[in-house]
Amino acid sequence: MLTRVHSLTIVYTVCSLVCLTLVLATTAQAQSSTGEFQRILSEKAAFEPSDFAALEQGQTIVKLTPINDKREVAACGLVTVRTSADQFLRSYIDGMTRSNKTVLEAGRFASAPSVADLQQLTIEHGDIEDLKECVAGDCKIKLSAAMIERFRRDVNWNAPDYAVHATALLKTMLVEYVRDYIARGPSALIEYHDKRDQVRLADEQQALGSASGYLNDSLRGAGSNMRVVEDTIIWSKVKFGLKPVLIINHVRAYKYDRDNGPQVLVAQNQIYANHYFTGSLALTAFVNVPGAMSPYLVYENRSRADGLVGPFSKFKRSVIESKSVEGLKSILEHSKMSLEGKAGHNAAETVVAVHQSSAWGQRLFGGIRPLLWVLVVSALIALVVLRRIENVRVPIKPTRIDTRGKIL
Repeated sequence: MLTRVHSLTIVYTVCSLVCLTLVLATTAQAQSSTGEFQRILSEKAAFEPSDFAALEQGQTIVKLTPINDKREVAACGLVTVRTSADQFLRSYIDGMTRSNKTVLEAGRFASAPSVADLQQLTIEHGDIEDLKECVAGDCKIKLSAAMIERFRRDVNWNAPDYAVHATALLKTMLVEYVRDYIARGPSALIEYHDKRDQVRLADEQQALGSASGYLNDSLRGAGSNMRVVEDTIIWSKVKFGLKPVLIINHVRAYKYDRDNGPQVLVAQNQIYANHYFTGSLALTAFVNVPGAMSPYLVYENRSRADGLVGPFSKFKRSVIESKSVEGLKSILEHSKMSLEGKAGHNAAETVVAVHQSSAWGQRLFGGIRPLLWVLVVSALIALVVLRRIENVRVPIKPTRIDTRGKIL
């Protein structure tokens, strides 16, 4: 009997040790994975231990990240979400062309783009009037030199229906541009010549895409295990106070499976904007990390604008960065609520309320508030798909300066 009990004791002891070893090994692996995730974010976006502690308590963390150009603003945001990768991806795809109070109009280009894809797009009267005076190097609409010349050559500005013809020509040129981009890729990207110094969007994209970042590095290292589940070009007319902005983005969504669960990464490259922006890359990801209590929604944005240089640039940047962090944090918090089915109101309404209290900004140097959204213009477009989250813009009169900071 004693021998039997002794044998059973040995068996139980061995089993217990084996189980304990497995638990410790699993815990160590999880801690290593979570630790690696935190280490990379600390390195790429200056996250601190206190930030991760706050994150685990359900708080939202947003950090400004290093920039490579004085026209640039960049940030990284992080929040935990209790939802599935499939739900996140479905919400994103379903909302890409959804209009609301801020995204006034939106649509998708077909695989063979045609003018019919822009049927719902309306062109602002003020933009048409500005086109009358456009010359290469001095135009209030962002266009290439060839586009500007076509407006001067092909539109009879003395005709009573010049607005109809100018609208039709602009839509035709945008469709031709998108077709060329689909055929030739980045080599077809526009070269803006609205100001004296031309800006090649291909160069802007190259610079933005080569910048170091948690998601940016993942995108550059995308392997064969990442499946493209969405590849499309969308256009959006975004409310920007007194001057709505027409933006065209190339959107790619990737999904890849890991032992700890599926991951989703969505990249939005801006291939055209008719005001303010010379380039933008927005990355949004649903990330499962071994050992974490719940998945993460990670967001990175790096944008360039021609209003971030020139007089009072340091002051403008300090205000822009402060408001950008504030706005992104609000948006991510409400994205979390929306994805988790807890939202009782629209996220954009909260952000609007926050920024309506900042009317003083309109009186500073001709107004600088649209630049407060240099960072989040693509962010909002990316996040609008998360259950009716709306992009928020604030108006200014842009300073007429070139990319080197000289007044035109």
